[in-house]
Amino acid sequence: MQNIVILAIESSCDDTSAAVLRNGILLSNVTASQKVHEEYGGVVPELASRAHQQNIVPVVDTALRRAGVDRSELSAIAFTRGPGLLGSLLVGTSFAKGLAISLNIPLIDVNHLQGHIMAHFVSEGKQDEHHPSFPFLCLLVSGGNSQIVLVRSHNDMQIIGQTIDDAAGEAFDKCAKVMGLPYPGGPLIDKLAKEGNPQAFTFAKPNIPQYDYSFSGLKTSFLYFLRDKLQEDPHFIDNNKADLCASLQQTIIDILMRKLIKAAKDLKINQVAVAGGVSANSGLRQAFRNLEAKYGWQVFIPPFAYTTDNAAMIAQAGYYKYLDGEFCGVDAVPFARTTI
Repeated sequence: MQNIVILAIESSCDDTSAAVLRNGILLSNVTASQKVHEEYGGVVPELASRAHQQNIVPVVDTALRRAGVDRSELSAIAFTRGPGLLGSLLVGTSFAKGLAISLNIPLIDVNHLQGHIMAHFVSEGKQDEHHPSFPFLCLLVSGGNSQIVLVRSHNDMQIIGQTIDDAAGEAFDKCAKVMGLPYPGGPLIDKLAKEGNPQAFTFAKPNIPQYDYSFSGLKTSFLYFLRDKLQEDPHFIDNNKADLCASLQQTIIDILMRKLIKAAKDLKINQVAVAGGVSANSGLRQAFRNLEAKYGWQVFIPPFAYTTDNAAMIAQAGYYKYLDGEFCGVDAVPFARTTI
């Protein structure tokens, strides 16, 4: 049997990550997160790319050592080509090219969004692992993307619905900023929501055709709602922060799940997955479990380690591309935006 060892590099935003996969089994997954952006209320692209330059060598070295793999054993190097921040992507792409050339092994370019979906196939070699079978629907929700993807195979994915403006993650972060919460706001809203009443306040829900999403209207209505309340009571946010977070989170979850339920019913698919950074949200994860019981779905929720940007998912996607002989040349350039 051929011994396939993949080194994967993920650098699409503000996390530098490297992972090693042998014959489909994950051996290591190392991520260095950047704290420098917190004081700015969002990711600063130039600072992100500089941090990647500092982190990438020690992160890759640590991933190889933890996996017990020497560079000479590598079969190929997979890297995130896009979408993402161009400066950040350029660091990972350039490093991957240089290492592949020095080792005379092939390069594999991976779509970041496909990587999030392939997180459901990451294997640690445990007996109790469960992975989706095809076809299945995946709700892909992250800071910049909200999509419903029909997954027919490892290399056949179709976006059947997506946001026409803001993504769910953006709605969380922007509304958190209005409430005075630090960046990133999504996890803090999730934490505070556990202490609040999700029915305390009602916010507008969009009526978008078919399976598409919109969150800009919710963000705007939330802003005007707070403006009016603060005119009546300057301490309104402080006195109602938990209820605000709970109501806002429930509204976003309702918007996401309504379209997913419609798609699953229309396409008669009962295997449903969630992926992306927002899939770490405890309310969204519980909503999936509730619908599993209600509709008899088979639900797939990734471990927390594979929800945010990580190289394990890039390694998994790269492994399937290796088996299919899908390699790229050293002239491959990163891209900021794309569809699956």
